[in-house]
Amino acid sequence: MSEDASAGGWSTIESDEGVFTFLIEQLGVKDIQFEELVQLDSDSIRALSPVYGVIFLFKYIGSSTTSTSNPQDGTFDPAAVDSDAGFFFAAQTIQNACGTQAILSIILNNDPSNPSLQPSSTIDIGQELRSFKDFTTGFPSDLLGEALSNSSLIRETHNSFARSSPFANETQQDPAARTEDVFHFIGYTVRNNILYELDGLQPYPISHGPCTTDEFADKIIPVLLKRISRYPPEEVRFNLMAVCRDLRIKAQEIGDVEALARQKRKRTAWEWENALRRHNFVGFIGEILKGVVELKLENGGEAEYQRWVEEGKKTTEKRMTENQARRKGEAGEEMQE
Repeated sequence: MSEDASAGGWSTIESDEGVFTFLIEQLGVKDIQFEELVQLDSDSIRALSPVYGVIFLFKYIGSSTTSTSNPQDGTFDPAAVDSDAGFFFAAQTIQNACGTQAILSIILNNDPSNPSLQPSSTIDIGQELRSFKDFTTGFPSDLLGEALSNSSLIRETHNSFARSSPFANETQQDPAARTEDVFHFIGYTVRNNILYELDGLQPYPISHGPCTTDEFADKIIPVLLKRISRYPPEEVRFNLMAVCRDLRIKAQEIGDVEALARQKRKRTAWEWENALRRHNFVGFIGEILKGVVELKLENGGEAEYQRWVEEGKKTTEKRMTENQARRKGEAGEEMQE
């Protein structure tokens, strides 16, 4: 975990269905999971029904408009929160939390306060999130964003899924180096029979028109395609995940033994991957290296060990030279462009 995280900040977490599923379970949400969508079509979404919304990850390129009255797509709906006390819309006030914020935008807008859902179809958000939502009901979006970012429960749960990083980068950044791309999460869900885009970087929820929960699978696709069309054809770094009911429950209800076994295997794999994310392997790697050195000394003595070290140095120098040449070539291409 980074120094900022241990000091009360927010770490970066991966856009991963297993990470998101176990994150909300640790927050107390019942019977919900995330499922990555590899095809952008309504049938893929409908097959996971009931679907409470989707989380969309994309490269952030800013907004081409600074208007607070007209977004690029859809329509700002500032009255939505005022007219619906249960509507959860928080401004993003800190970095690295947009994934968890998008998740909560879907989860907390599909609790029993959602008039678009039958009571039996709502999400059980658990006691802790219920207390948080009850406490923040009526807060303006900026204050709600601050309350979310200052929640120790949500922050610590979020940070527990960050990859373990035992090294602190104390080197000075090269000002000539290329900046890393920035990615952003937003959520889409149905509330009050309207399809809403929930983006903490926007001043208000964005309405994409009338939409029932049954129509969501069909109406979300053109909205997403229109957003993707803003990017050049070569940009393919998008990720879409559906927020749906635990697929193990659905398999049990219809008696699909094979699907149930498949979902159980998936859960086991997610648990293993999340455990690996938390583990610090530095000590383990150190022990392996010590064993390799001891083996080299036993088999070939000091001379064989020194030869092995020199070969390693030459290989490293070769790779560094190749990397420097590659970076210079990329910099030259960018200048030509």
